[in-house]
Amino acid sequence: MNDRKHLTAREVERLITATRGSRTELRDRCLILLMFRHGLRVSEACALKLHQVDLESRVLHVARLKKGLSTTHPLRGDELRAIKAWLTERARLAPAGDTFFVSERRAPLNRRTAWVAIRRYGELAELSVEAHPHMLRHACGYALADQGADTRLIQDYRDRYANPYRAAELGYVDSVMPPEQTRPRVIRAFDMLRTKRLERPPRKHGNIPL
Repeated sequence: MNDRKHLTAREVERLITATRGSRTELRDRCLILLMFRHGLRVSEACALKLHQVDLESRVLHVARLKKGLSTTHPLRGDELRAIKAWLTERARLAPAGDTFFVSERRAPLNRRTAWVAIRRYGELAELSVEAHPHMLRHACGYALADQGADTRLIQDYRDRYANPYRAAELGYVDSVMPPEQTRPRVIRAFDMLRTKRLERPPRKHGNIPL
């Protein structure tokens, strides 16, 4: 597999097609489509609330995280159909709360579940890259460029925000390292802990009275 950081529009279509027959097909089809069309982070998608999806006005109110600018996006026909199909399934599950995407156990969808699902669909679609949620966000930018959006604005956005160094500047991560350095760093960290022992304080009493 290559190390490309984004999916093409065609690959996104194959990813969506790969959801067919899945127990969570309606949810995951809607999830992938909205993440791609609106450049959602996986955490933004998982945090999406019912009131942010306005079917009457046909808009999606996107609440950006990490100090991003919250915006309102129009919803296209295929998005509306996917949303309505998922909302019908969601009503059958009858989860508590107003989280838009929920699991089969009726709990709010979490990042790990979304990550695992997208990676699995990438394998089923036999993509040449290992798919993960952030690739959908980058795919959105490339699709906008293909549609004639100002590439300078897209590049400026990528340089300013779509890189780990910006996250490090804001204190979201402690350090930035290439993938090939991750394993040695983890090994060194565990080596440092090898001789550590947790000393418990002496007990002054036996069984406490109940």
